[in-house]
Amino acid sequence: MADAISDANMDAVQRRLMFEDECILVDENDHVVGHDTKYNCHLMEKIEAENLLHRAFSVFIFNSKYELLLQQRSATKVTFPLVWTNTCCSHPLYRESELIEENSLGVRNAAQRKLLDELGIPGEDVPVDQFIPLGRILYKAPSDGKWGEHELDYLLFMVREVNMKPNPDEVAEVKYVNREQLKELLRKADAGEEGLKLSPWFRLVVDNFLFKWWDHLEKGTLKEVIDMKTIHKLT
Repeated sequence: MADAISDANMDAVQRRLMFEDECILVDENDHVVGHDTKYNCHLMEKIEAENLLHRAFSVFIFNSKYELLLQQRSATKVTFPLVWTNTCCSHPLYRESELIEENSLGVRNAAQRKLLDELGIPGEDVPVDQFIPLGRILYKAPSDGKWGEHELDYLLFMVREVNMKPNPDEVAEVKYVNREQLKELLRKADAGEEGLKLSPWFRLVVDNFLFKWWDHLEKGTLKEVIDMKTIHKLT
C-alpha cells in the first residue's frame, strides 16, 4: 500500500517518464539483452531479483576556462532528488537513433537530447560529433529504500560555451566550478555541511578519473586517456 501511495504522489512529469521511457538493458559486457521501463529499471527490488542493468551516460561540459558545469537535480526527481552531480546524467532509450553502437553514436544522440530536455541547451550548442567518449563504468547505488541505479555508464566530455534554460522539472540549480571549488564541494559533502549531497556516480568518477582527465583536457592531450574497451566495475 505504501508503494502505491508513493507512486500516486509521484510528480506527474516524472511518473510519465518512468512509464513511457524504455531503457536499454545490457549485460555486464554491454551487449544489448532487451528493454524495460525506466520505472522497472530503477526499482531496487527488480534490480536485485533480476539483476537488471541498463545503459546510461554522464556528460561533463566544460567552458572555455575549463570550468565544469554542475547541476543540482530537482526536488521532484524520483531517484537522488536535490543531489549535485555532473552536467547531465540520463539513459539512451530503446529507439533506433539511440541504439547505434558505432562510435557510441546512440549514446551521443541521447546525450544531445537530454541536454535540451534538462538544461535547455540547444542541439547546435552541443553537436554530437563534439562529445568525446572517454570510458565506461558499471556501478550499483541505492537511492532510498525503494529506488536506485544499476548502470553501465558512458562518460562523455565536451568543451563548449553553451546557452542554458534549465527545466525546473529536472534541475534545481546550475553552476560552473573550477577544480578548487569542486574540492571544496567534496569537502562539504563529506562533512555533511549545508545538507550537501553528491550523486554516487559523480563521486565514483571524481574519485577514480576526473582530476586526471581534467589535467589532460587543459593540456590538450585528452585523447591519450580514452579507453572505451575497458568496463570499470566500481563500487
